[in-house]
Amino acid sequence: MGMTSQGKQYKSLLDPTNCVLTLIDHQPQMSFGVISIDRQSLINNVTGLAKAAKLFGVPTVLTTVAAKSFSGDLFPEIAAVFPSQEIIDRTTMNAWEDDNFRRAIEQTGRKKLVIAGLWTQVCVDFPALCAIEDGYEVYIIHDASGDTTVENHQYAMQRGIQAGAVPLNWLQFMLEMQRDWARQVTYEPVLEIAKAHAGAYGIGVRYAKSILGAHASEGGAHTA
Repeated sequence: MGMTSQGKQYKSLLDPTNCVLTLIDHQPQMSFGVISIDRQSLINNVTGLAKAAKLFGVPTVLTTVAAKSFSGDLFPEIAAVFPSQEIIDRTTMNAWEDDNFRRAIEQTGRKKLVIAGLWTQVCVDFPALCAIEDGYEVYIIHDASGDTTVENHQYAMQRGIQAGAVPLNWLQFMLEMQRDWARQVTYEPVLEIAKAHAGAYGIGVRYAKSILGAHASEGGAHTA
């Protein structure tokens, strides 16, 4: 997946063979305090992200904090994407300080860590900073994360970026996984995720298919 048609691999880009995704504390109690993003948009975005990771076989570590005693269960929309997967529940605010969580990341053998979580200032930044210190390349999905104010989210993102983390959005992640519309195995599933979760881009896909037909050209159907 990391190759162009000529076989050259670009190490700066994410692909399905070189990264691991973690979704941290997408739970009701954590979402109640989120103001930086509309909460329905948050659920939509993290669900699209989860579906994209599942489609491309990206190892995904799911974790919650105090699920039974305080924060509630993982969003059911995420759990439905990974119905048989263990969810690592923690007491630590910093997931990186939980042995089970860190071991799950390490066992993938991948050094590009993609993170989304609630809240950005704590549950994203803390493990991001620690992972960078431990030699990982960290990428933060800003629109699948949220915080108690717009400013808190923005400053938390800045803190991560200053430490070396790379910001991106969930749709960018999915398209970076696909990269070539000639990859037919994932072509239609990617469009289905886009139609369900990618807003205006998804509407454009629907329009192209209805007006131009099922075999619309790349230039007509997939101009971002």
